[in-house]
Amino acid sequence: MLKVFSDKERGGALRNSKGFTLIELLVVIAIIGILASIVLVSLGGARSKARDARRQSDIRQIGTAMEMHYSDGNAYLQSAIMPTAIGNYLSPVPTEPGGGPCTAYQWIDNTTDAQQYCTWACLENAKFFAASKKGTRTLDIAPPNLTCW
Repeated sequence: MLKVFSDKERGGALRNSKGFTLIELLVVIAIIGILASIVLVSLGGARSKARDARRQSDIRQIGTAMEMHYSDGNAYLQSAIMPTAIGNYLSPVPTEPGGGPCTAYQWIDNTTDAQQYCTWACLENAKFFAASKKGTRTLDIAPPNLTCW
């Protein structure tokens, strides 16, 4: 036989079972926080690789613009410091994305030799990416001179 209990016999007022308890909400928030921190840590390497890819792309663009400048006048753009523009081919010259070992792209003074140039960037894996009249290349040490390597 089935007995029906009154509210008083059940211990008071009826409980609303449609919501979540505070403990359940805190557990879910803690799990989401742990998962979010794991994702952020794993994205750190991807961000570093993305910045390095941009640095390499920027140096390639500078190298291409310098070659186009050379094809017009049989001389590379001469500058003692990193130029802000390379003729009509690259204006403005890209800037370093930040987050790495160097704060700016590097340029070796070529004011005495219009037939050479060298520009390079520090990569986050302790290497360097350079462009010169010989093309582009990844280097283990910073370029020492106008020819880069």
